[in-house]
Amino acid sequence: MKEPTIGGVTRTVCSLFGIDCADESVEGSFPPVVDRASALGIDRCERILLYAPDAVGQHLCAAFPEVIGPVERRAPISVSLRSVVPPVTPACFGTMFTGQPPSRHGIKTYEKPVLRCETLFDRLLAAGRSAAIVAVHDSSIDRIFREIAIDYYSETYDSEVTQRALGLLEADRHDFILVYHQEYDDTLHRTTPSAAEAIDAMRRHVASFVELVEATDRFWGAYDRMLGFVPDHGGHIDPGTGRGTHGIDIPEDMDVRHFYGVCRGVA
Repeated sequence: MKEPTIGGVTRTVCSLFGIDCADESVEGSFPPVVDRASALGIDRCERILLYAPDAVGQHLCAAFPEVIGPVERRAPISVSLRSVVPPVTPACFGTMFTGQPPSRHGIKTYEKPVLRCETLFDRLLAAGRSAAIVAVHDSSIDRIFREIAIDYYSETYDSEVTQRALGLLEADRHDFILVYHQEYDDTLHRTTPSAAEAIDAMRRHVASFVELVEATDRFWGAYDRMLGFVPDHGGHIDPGTGRGTHGIDIPEDMDVRHFYGVCRGVA
């Protein structure tokens, strides 16, 4: 059986929203997430928040269980996935939010073109769902989904992204919010994937996710909802430089774990 990849995010979101996603090029949804919603009696989610921390791979989660623990407690549905080749950020997020491999969406190297294929955001708009992307300015997520009629918020760095996302949750104007942080990836490239400085950045990502989940409890508590911690790829040490990198087909780069939580709304 084909191993699931990060491309399943698109159909999973569509399935939970009850949106048509019949295109055969779009990878299948994640059964544990969809089944959990069904078990809770949720026909359609009303709100979805996805938090995308760059480069937090499965090997990192396995090596530092005490760091990832708060994510597991708040998003207990764990899904083991493969990234895509090449495991570089724009190619990965292109796949994650189109459901298509790089050979179809067209980003095959580290470049940030505006995607011209159908994306998750196009499907959301067609279904009458409102969406927002909150990301670090000039990051891949900030650039490759432009020219779609959703709301874009480009912020200076991770902390400003978090504050903007908290404000959007309180305002409650969007059905879907995607939040992107990059400090861990920036740090691993300066140091190594397991350097103390990098793990501190990972801790900040986890803390940000927890803060966002707690905000959904406050501001989205009446809605049936899904929350996700959805990294794009991992990383390894470049033997030539001794620093962290990623972009090749090895487990350290390719193996990722997503964490999801599905909640019933309480009136």
